[in-house]
Amino acid sequence: MPTIAVDKAALFEALGQDYTTEEFDELCFEFGIELDEDTSTSDRPVVNGKQEPAQLKIEIPANRYDMLCFEGISLMLNIFRGKRDAPQYRLAPPAGGQLEHLTAQQETSRIRPYVSGAILRNVKFTQARYESFIALQDKLHQNLARQRTLVAIGTHDLDTIQGPFTYEALPPEKIQFVPLNQTKSMNAAEMMKFYENDKHLSRYLHIIKDSPVYPVILDANRTVCSMPPIINSNHSKISLKTRNVFIDITATDKTKAEIVNNIIVTMFSQYTSEPFTVEPIQIESPHNHQTRQVPDLTPRETQASISYVNSCCGLSLSASDICSLLRKMCYTASPSSASDDLIDVQVPPTRADVLHQADIMEDVAIAYGFNNLPRSFPNISGTVAQPLAINKLSDIVRLEAAMAGWSEVLPLILCSHAENFAHLNRVDDGATAVRLANPKTAEYQVVRTSLLPGLLKTLRENKHHSVPIKIFEVSDVAFKDMSLERKSRNERHFAAAFLSKNSGFEIVHGLMDRVMLMLKSAFMTSEEGLEGEGVGESAYWISEVDDKTFLPGHAAAIHLRMGGKERVIGTFGILHPSVLEKFELRYPVSTLEINIEVFL
Repeated sequence: MPTIAVDKAALFEALGQDYTTEEFDELCFEFGIELDEDTSTSDRPVVNGKQEPAQLKIEIPANRYDMLCFEGISLMLNIFRGKRDAPQYRLAPPAGGQLEHLTAQQETSRIRPYVSGAILRNVKFTQARYESFIALQDKLHQNLARQRTLVAIGTHDLDTIQGPFTYEALPPEKIQFVPLNQTKSMNAAEMMKFYENDKHLSRYLHIIKDSPVYPVILDANRTVCSMPPIINSNHSKISLKTRNVFIDITATDKTKAEIVNNIIVTMFSQYTSEPFTVEPIQIESPHNHQTRQVPDLTPRETQASISYVNSCCGLSLSASDICSLLRKMCYTASPSSASDDLIDVQVPPTRADVLHQADIMEDVAIAYGFNNLPRSFPNISGTVAQPLAINKLSDIVRLEAAMAGWSEVLPLILCSHAENFAHLNRVDDGATAVRLANPKTAEYQVVRTSLLPGLLKTLRENKHHSVPIKIFEVSDVAFKDMSLERKSRNERHFAAAFLSKNSGFEIVHGLMDRVMLMLKSAFMTSEEGLEGEGVGESAYWISEVDDKTFLPGHAAAIHLRMGGKERVIGTFGILHPSVLEKFELRYPVSTLEINIEVFL
């Protein structure tokens, strides 16, 4: 969870009350946040001859983007404590009535296709407010915006630039401006080299570096405002003297762009001359004939069931009681005219995390007080749980193998391409294994298509132990499957490996027979007179197979007949010496691997 540091004295002043550390910790707990540290109780650094003010470091839940700054924390706690009503955010067109325009060109769809923005008029910045404004952008970049890959925020002094604005994508050599806090003009290609060693900006260069065009926002005079997601122009830099702020948001995810835009303007619109008013702008996209006004601060309308809220919380609240509690959490709520069991809820634009009535129920519980909820054993189960069939089957196989004296291991599901193919004398046809697009190391390149690499690596790392070593695994492998939406599928396998001074082929064969017997599958031979329960429904037999993973003449395929269908479900045998050499094993190894999903 993100941790926000706020000035202790300033926060208590905004709350209108001083708290001891224990009292504020209790308030945070009641609201669902956590006080991580109060620096007033520890030594603080001295900067320019003055000791750093005491700070409160507060952990914020990952879903509460509206509390990633001082303004959000103080506002929400005041509403929770009943010290003020929830703000009513309002869009206010400029005095002349003509909205600023931001036109997105078609070329931007090649790199960052979405753009949004807003204007804050007559903002009054102090040093603390200015620092909080910058810090909120940074927190949003690191969390919701995923290191600027999804969303990038640009803020500008509107009085230094002139609309209408355009959002374009140009070759790096054609983008020329003085970057933020610099004095020399550079083109975009030169900036990429200039910031390669910058500890802050270098982490973002890869987002657009290899693109033939870079995104850029220009004003009516073709003055560069910003080159998202890297850096703003020094020309439009905001300062404590800035009164009108132009905000641009560029993104690869439209939903995230609007969420970020709403958070920025709602948190800092309280500092405008008319609090909680925002000036919208007009976004135009001639290439796809779309026009929209942003931001949209209209509360989202939804409903919640009174019986659902009460059953989850163990309460018997009336509609009016629930509405009163929701007002403490910044909602607007009223009993529904459609049903006595429903309440109409307006979700504020700051709460993009509210997706379901379960989220509303949680906020009712917070407002009521978790410590105040009745403690009782539920007489009606909220869920009826049962294991998935595949997991139940896996546990049955796992138990049988363990009872037969084999030890279970849990290797990683990722392995190198060589371990999955070349080390097993197998060839990659390009249509089997799921490969990682950008693996961090050569050891994790593909999702395994067999359990054998993990078992053999386990044997390699434990070869100093006494022999024999008998290990098994019941887990998933993955295969490409272009017929599915996700283009891949999982398959549950059972595999075992036996390492000893002797091959142990008959021991692995015995384990296979035991597992198949336990799965009520009878062994079939060419001999007459074989009869037994289950032969007609499920039966298996083995046949010699030529598999380069195994020693020639010492491998068998396992055939299964079930429901009138025959299929090969696995193989077992003595591993080829070349396989043993690649996995650095001195002794013979016999292995078994079968697909157990077919038994479902």
